[in-house]
Amino acid sequence: MSGPKAGRIRQRTRSRRRSMAHCPNCGAMGASLRRLLRPLGFALLAVLFPLLSRAEISATAFEAANKLYEEGKYSEAATAYAKLLQTGQTSAALYFNLGNAFFKSGQIGRAIGAYRLAAQITPRDPDVRANLQFARNQAQGPTLPPGRWQRWLGRLSLNEWTVLAAGAVWLWLLLLAVRQWWPGLRAVLRGNVLTSAILAGLLCACAAVAFYNVRLARVAIVITNEAVVRHGPLAESQTAFTAHDGAELRMLDQKEEWLQVSAGPRQVGWLRRDQVILPQ
Repeated sequence: MSGPKAGRIRQRTRSRRRSMAHCPNCGAMGASLRRLLRPLGFALLAVLFPLLSRAEISATAFEAANKLYEEGKYSEAATAYAKLLQTGQTSAALYFNLGNAFFKSGQIGRAIGAYRLAAQITPRDPDVRANLQFARNQAQGPTLPPGRWQRWLGRLSLNEWTVLAAGAVWLWLLLLAVRQWWPGLRAVLRGNVLTSAILAGLLCACAAVAFYNVRLARVAIVITNEAVVRHGPLAESQTAFTAHDGAELRMLDQKEEWLQVSAGPRQVGWLRRDQVILPQ
């Protein structure tokens, strides 16, 4: 992308010098202003320099992880991507690449967890959606795939639903205020106020359900080849069913190192906490 034209920059500089020539105090004012802003500039540099350095280091580490993936070192690449996440770096690309590295290394459950997190950031990305569905297709045995409403709500991120709901509420409030300020428009705006109220209510409900799905509804994803789900939170309890790597189960309860999960109305039981991950 080309920068500003040089002629425009020089033209502004000459114009600024002519205006200063007609002001006898501008030189002293400029010197005082520079002395005043100099500490601020140093403080700003002290704040921005670590951030820029950290971004450069993160970009270098991300490229190094990508190189490991291209070399076929999928487990090492997954470890490198996970270390980036531990530093607080989060992005759809990072979760997506992490999911690819997990999948290539045979860790279907961890791959699904990473793809789910990527989909929360970019829900309409075709590559993320395709890889998530492909990984889900590899899971064997009982699993609890997202329902139709969950898939529909998942077309927008939680932030997008929140913005839409807030915008609809503000529109409704604005129409109510206009009706109060101009009584003559009450009859004209009656239908618009009712429509905006219904729209705001529907969008708020969608935002609430999306918030529940993302932040409150806990999903346990099996990360071992076989996870025995028992009728009780004891190793001696009878087997309820067996879940396999990549199975997505709804988490219902927790007792110490045991989680109560469900793969459907008739498939409820307990498994060990270290056999699953809880992506959030």
